[in-house]
Parts: sequence; structure tokens; C-alpha cells
Amino acid sequence: MSSDLYIEQLRAQFPILDQQVNKHQLVYLDNAATTQKPQSVIDAICDYYQTSNANVHRASHALSNQATTRFEQSRSKVQQFINASRSEEIIWTKGTTEGINLLANIFAQQLQAGDEIIISALEHHANIVPWQMLAKQTGAIIKVIPLTQEHCLDVEAFKALLTASTKLVSIAHVSNVLGVINPIKKIIDLAHQKGAKVIIDGAQAVAHLEVDVQALDCDFYLFSGHKLFGPTGIGVMYGKYDLLQQLPPWQGGGEMIETVSFEQTTYNRLPFKFEAGTPNIAGVIGLGAAIDFVNSLEKSILEQHEQRLLAYTEIALKEIQDVVVFAQDLNKSGAISFIVKGEHSTDIAMLLDAQGIAVRSGSHCAMPLMSVLEYSGTIRVSFSVYNTLDEAKVFIKALQSVIQMLQE
Repeated sequence: MSSDLYIEQLRAQFPILDQQVNKHQLVYLDNAATTQKPQSVIDAICDYYQTSNANVHRASHALSNQATTRFEQSRSKVQQFINASRSEEIIWTKGTTEGINLLANIFAQQLQAGDEIIISALEHHANIVPWQMLAKQTGAIIKVIPLTQEHCLDVEAFKALLTASTKLVSIAHVSNVLGVINPIKKIIDLAHQKGAKVIIDGAQAVAHLEVDVQALDCDFYLFSGHKLFGPTGIGVMYGKYDLLQQLPPWQGGGEMIETVSFEQTTYNRLPFKFEAGTPNIAGVIGLGAAIDFVNSLEKSILEQHEQRLLAYTEIALKEIQDVVVFAQDLNKSGAISFIVKGEHSTDIAMLLDAQGIAVRSGSHCAMPLMSVLEYSGTIRVSFSVYNTLDEAKVFIKALQSVIQMLQE
């Protein structure tokens, strides 16, 4: 089967793509913000509510047993998907942001003044603000890995930042703005040599790259379901079993306890120690269905297809007068950011939307990176498995017409 035919058959599984926006066929190129959902994920969520709606782990009746089985099957699917060593290492969260906040709140109890946290200039606000809050609370120091002139992480500078006081390193696997794939294995190894724990924000990676947490040897890996063809409001925090055993819980309530009295509470075993309250059961089941979908894909075809889309789009953008493409010719996944000289990124995005083309504009929740780039915002086009080369060509043609209209 040709790759074009395969993509067309794949697209048919996404009902939202078959519609018009502003009287044009929808071209959805905002996948770094959220991916669309295949029918199998939609069906799994509906089926749970129609046939198995009950709370998990807390009853002996049939519906609860059915819901619990499906809920824990999804945990096992995530374990296998990222190659965790055991299912107890998979903690459900609302998303990557909550996972990072969970860790920041826990480590706030263990860090002290003068301890160091290293992040990078590429980070999403979700991987900046929680650490700033922790630093303010504890007196810890935040250090930032700078970028090279090519807009990739400066690994030599990172080596110089590492000291015996470095306790945490928290880095994105893939930049949500530039699409650059960071050298996280090297970063993890260097950090571990100093005894630091490493947290990887995998939100932009899991839908594009094979992730093996054991091979990476990261201490924590986090991602969101809605960027992996799953529903919003569900995410994953992977942590090494021994570390999770040592760490205290973040939130108190039902499920995370073993015994409670007014004198003392003892905590539940993993993973439930970190899962207080009624979870997003439908979201967990939907994420399990999304992983089934991803596992059904022909990865080699899709990898070549994505690189073809990225290469075509970057080359075509560079040929348009007054367009500046960031992080050119680097190892990327999913996204490309650019600006049009003299034009506001939001104006470009709105005019593209008038032609049915969905892109993202603005700071992309990465204002510090915008300062490095010396622009208030960029236009980001981001691809997923269902995007076609024809859509990329429609986007380029529409962008050219928008620029011409603005400059007349």
C-alpha cells in the first residue's frame, strides 16, 4: 500500500476532519495544541458511560468490577507503551501540567535553600512556573540551559551548570514551539553523574517518537492524553518504583489511604498513594483506546510521512519572502515555527482560519523562549498522522495569498 493511500484510510477514522470551516475544507494543523480523536476512542468513552459507568476499586458489584478491569487494563497499556518495568509506576494525572505540579509540591518538602533546579530556555510555562513557586518556597536556585545560535540546547553549557548542588533537572523531550528533539538521553546521563533526579516533559513526544523510559533511565516521564489522540483531562506520570515508594503523597482523600483514624493515617500502596479521589475513569479508558489506536499504526510509514511533511513545509516556507523559520534544518518532530516580518502572528492565523486552516499563533505558553527569539510570538504549524502533503500545499498557498494581501 502506498503511503498516500494509507494516510487517506487513516484519516477516515477521524470524523471531525470531514467538515468545512468558513466554507472551506478543514485543514487542521494545530496538533501540538491537541490532536483529534479517532472513532475508536470516541466509542470507548461512550461505551463506558452506556454500559459500565461506576466508580472503580470501591465496590463489589458487577458494574464496578467491569469499570475497574477496563481502568487497570489502560494502566497496563501505558506501562507497555512506554516500557515501564511495572504497572505501579504509572500514575494517573489530569495531564502533564498537573504531573509537574505534583512533583514540585512533593519535592518542596525535600529541597532546601541553595539546592539547584535546572530547566531550559525551551520550556513550556508548565515546566517553569511550578519550579519558580518551589524555589520561592524553599530558597532553591533555578538555572537555565541556554540555546545555541541554531536554537537547540547548549549541552556544553548544561555541563557547566551542573554542580553537586543540582537536585532536579526538568526538560522537555520535544520543544512545543520549535519541534526540536532534545538530546535527553545525554542530559539524563550527565545529570545522574551529579546525583540529580531527571524529569522529562514528554507531552510533545509520545505521539511522534518511540519512548522507552527504561532505556532513557529518566526518573520521571510525563505526558497528556489529549496530545496522543485521547481525551482531555487525563495524563500520565511515570516514576521509577523505588522513588515513588520513597516520596510522600501530594493530595489526601479517598483511595490514597490504607487506614484512617483521628490519630493517624497510613497510605495506600502504589500507584494509589498518588491518586486521591474519584479519577477520570472515562478519560483513562479513552486513553487506553488511544494507545490501542497508536499501536495499530504502521510506524515506519508514518515516520517517513511526517518527515516528508516537515521537510516540504520548511523548504517552502524558507522560499517565501519575509518569512523567518526558526530552528532550521534541525532534528524535529511535529512542529515548525515561523514569523512574517512586519506582520502580527495573530493576524496571519486569523486570515488562515478564514480559509479553513487551523494553526496556532502567539507565545505558545513559552514567553521566555519568545524573548530569546526576540519576537512576541510566532506562527506554529504542527502535523499529525492524518495530515497530508496536499494539506501542507494548501497551507503554503494560502499563506502566500495572506502575505500578499497584507502587503498590498
